[in-house]
Amino acid sequence: MSRQSISLTRPNDEWLKEQVESEEYASKSEVINDLIRRARETEQIRKKLIAAEESGPADQTPDQIRAGIKARLKNAAEI
Repeated sequence: MSRQSISLTRPNDEWLKEQVESEEYASKSEVINDLIRRARETEQIRKKLIAAEESGPADQTPDQIRAGIKARLKNAAEI
Protein backbone atom coordinates (compact mmCIF):
# COMPACT_ATOMS: atom_id res chain seq x y z
CA MET A 1 0.00 0.00 0.00
CA SER A 2 1.39 3.40 -0.90
CA ARG A 3 1.55 6.27 1.56
CA GLN A 4 0.49 9.78 0.61
CA SER A 5 0.64 13.13 2.30
CA ILE A 6 -2.36 15.41 1.79
CA SER A 7 -3.39 18.81 3.09
CA LEU A 8 -6.92 19.28 4.37
CA THR A 9 -8.99 22.31 5.14
CA ARG A 10 -9.96 22.65 8.78
CA PRO A 11 -13.64 21.68 8.15
CA ASN A 12 -12.61 18.58 6.20
CA ASP A 13 -10.12 17.54 8.86
CA GLU A 14 -12.75 17.99 11.58
CA TRP A 15 -15.22 15.90 9.58
CA LEU A 16 -12.65 13.12 9.18
CA LYS A 17 -11.95 13.18 12.90
CA GLU A 18 -15.68 12.93 13.62
CA GLN A 19 -15.95 9.85 11.41
CA VAL A 20 -13.16 8.13 13.32
CA GLU A 21 -14.47 9.25 16.72
CA SER A 22 -17.91 7.87 15.89
CA GLU A 23 -16.20 4.51 15.40
CA GLU A 24 -17.64 4.30 11.89
CA TYR A 25 -14.03 3.99 10.70
CA ALA A 26 -10.83 2.98 12.45
CA SER A 27 -8.68 5.71 10.88
CA LYS A 28 -8.69 8.73 8.62
CA SER A 29 -7.07 6.58 5.94
CA GLU A 30 -10.05 4.23 6.03
CA VAL A 31 -12.41 7.17 5.51
CA ILE A 32 -10.39 8.50 2.58
CA ASN A 33 -10.18 5.05 0.96
CA ASP A 34 -13.94 4.59 1.33
CA LEU A 35 -14.62 8.00 -0.21
CA ILE A 36 -12.36 7.22 -3.16
CA ARG A 37 -13.96 3.78 -3.60
CA ARG A 38 -17.43 5.35 -3.67
CA ALA A 39 -16.31 8.02 -6.14
CA ARG A 40 -14.89 5.33 -8.43
CA GLU A 41 -18.15 3.35 -8.24
CA THR A 42 -20.13 6.49 -9.05
CA GLU A 43 -17.86 7.17 -12.02
CA GLN A 44 -18.35 3.62 -13.33
CA ILE A 45 -22.13 3.93 -13.01
CA ARG A 46 -22.06 7.29 -14.79
CA LYS A 47 -20.03 5.81 -17.67
CA LYS A 48 -22.48 2.92 -18.02
CA LEU A 49 -25.44 5.31 -18.06
CA ILE A 50 -23.81 7.48 -20.72
CA ALA A 51 -23.04 4.40 -22.84
CA ALA A 52 -26.65 3.24 -22.47
CA GLU A 53 -27.97 6.66 -23.51
CA GLU A 54 -25.67 6.76 -26.52
CA SER A 55 -26.67 3.27 -27.66
CA GLY A 56 -30.08 4.56 -28.67
CA PRO A 57 -33.54 3.20 -28.04
CA ALA A 58 -34.13 -0.46 -27.24
CA ASP A 59 -35.36 -2.73 -29.99
CA GLN A 60 -37.54 -4.62 -27.50
CA THR A 61 -40.87 -3.68 -25.99
CA PRO A 62 -41.07 -3.01 -22.24
CA ASP A 63 -42.88 -6.36 -21.81
CA GLN A 64 -40.07 -8.20 -23.60
CA ILE A 65 -37.46 -6.46 -21.45
CA ARG A 66 -39.35 -7.37 -18.25
CA ALA A 67 -39.70 -10.99 -19.37
CA GLY A 68 -35.95 -11.20 -20.06
CA ILE A 69 -35.09 -9.75 -16.66
CA LYS A 70 -37.48 -12.14 -14.89
CA ALA A 71 -35.94 -15.10 -16.73
CA ARG A 72 -32.40 -14.03 -15.78
CA LEU A 73 -33.40 -13.56 -12.14
CA LYS A 74 -35.08 -16.98 -12.10
CA ASN A 75 -31.98 -18.61 -13.59
CA ALA A 76 -29.73 -16.84 -11.09
CA ALA A 77 -31.91 -18.01 -8.18
CA GLU A 78 -31.69 -21.61 -9.38
CA ILE A 79 -27.90 -21.57 -9.40
